[in-house]
Amino acid sequence: MSAEDRTETMDDAATSADAVPAVESLDEENTLTRDFVRRVSDLLDAGETDQVYDLVERLHPADVADLFELLGADERPMLAAAITDLMGSEVFAELNDHVRELLVESLPAGEVADIAEQLDTDDAVAMLEDLDHEDQQAVLAHLEPEDRAAIETALSYPEESAGRLMSRDFVAVPGHMTVGDLIDYLREDRDLANEFWEVFIVDARYHPIGTCALSWILRCPRGIALTDVMKRDQNLIPVDLDQEEVALRFQKYALISAAVVDPDGRLVGQITVDDVVHIIQEEAGEDVLLLSGAGDGDINEPIRESYASRVRWLIANLLTALVGATIISHFGGAIEKLVALAALSPMVASIGGNAGTQTMAVAVRALATNQLTRANTGRILWRELRVAMLNGVTVAALIGIATALFFANPLLGAVIATAVMVNIMTAGLAGVVVPVLFDRFDQDPAVASSVFVTMITDSMGFFAFLGLAVASGLV
Repeated sequence: MSAEDRTETMDDAATSADAVPAVESLDEENTLTRDFVRRVSDLLDAGETDQVYDLVERLHPADVADLFELLGADERPMLAAAITDLMGSEVFAELNDHVRELLVESLPAGEVADIAEQLDTDDAVAMLEDLDHEDQQAVLAHLEPEDRAAIETALSYPEESAGRLMSRDFVAVPGHMTVGDLIDYLREDRDLANEFWEVFIVDARYHPIGTCALSWILRCPRGIALTDVMKRDQNLIPVDLDQEEVALRFQKYALISAAVVDPDGRLVGQITVDDVVHIIQEEAGEDVLLLSGAGDGDINEPIRESYASRVRWLIANLLTALVGATIISHFGGAIEKLVALAALSPMVASIGGNAGTQTMAVAVRALATNQLTRANTGRILWRELRVAMLNGVTVAALIGIATALFFANPLLGAVIATAVMVNIMTAGLAGVVVPVLFDRFDQDPAVASSVFVTMITDSMGFFAFLGLAVASGLV
């Protein structure tokens, strides 16, 4: 290249760099900066799609997915149109469910099919499962027959099951092979999965009989039979097993991957730890949000869906609050004689409610992680009652002394201390029993436990305090 040509090339590079002013894309926390997101937004509004492409091209696929989530809903289809050939499988695999659904609905069926063919089966299923039936069929019609059959089979399994989660890209070989045969097979067959950690050994009926880790295969002499080095003890995952149970198995047995089998015991897929990490995060967040009645709790969730998921629990809470209001109404005469009862009653109910929430959170988590089972329910209940007793004595003593001094009424202090003690003990009992009962009836204990525990602690708080006040002759 001549000096003149090099100068011209440098000028072109400088011109290209000047076309997109330098702007830091990531901050010290490795998240997209406000200035970068604003720059992309301004360029989209101005129709400068080439400059948008130049900016986004530099990003990692995970950061591109974050960019979609940070932009407004009306800007996301514009960004997708501007960076069409950057919208690969890596980006779609990282997208938030609600954002991905919006993008998929805005793209032609053929483009969605092209993306689905690049994805692993589990990621393709996640992309298509929330589409309307007509849109889903339109995309499936553009797929290759083999890919379509795999995705349709996965969609036939229950939601949040191992069948939806598993990948069909795995390596399975017959047991009569030697280590050398297997190594040659792995090197020569170009249609095998690109990423795997172990090889499944199957019998003539395609039932898994063992596994061989790649590290074993590489270190064993070529002439040794696979059946002599394979690990026979396996953690086989039923295809209809709930994904939360799948995650618990991976966590309990420190699995990297596991075989998925159909009802007949045939090998149909595998689940790897990278899929399970997402499930653990999703399920942990889901339980917290269910306890609060906040639905999915996703900031990208449509407003109407957020409203529908939250308002029903607020209405349920309103109805259960009527129980406490009814109890208060029966003690209206006592409250009129001693106004302090009206001021102190909410304190008793609030303390009990907080104590119940603490115990309930522990119980729900223990149920979710299989730490609380039928075998140890009695022991856990007794443990939480002892914790409640200690908490009750401490809090009751503090509030009793403070009330007696503030109102110059020792009897009032004794009444509120006793009521707090009773309510915290009730909270400890309800915080375990309510979630366990929901679990025994095959209902998610995180969904409605908080409403019922709050109703019990509020009602008992008002009843114990006001009832003791009347019974003690305080009013």
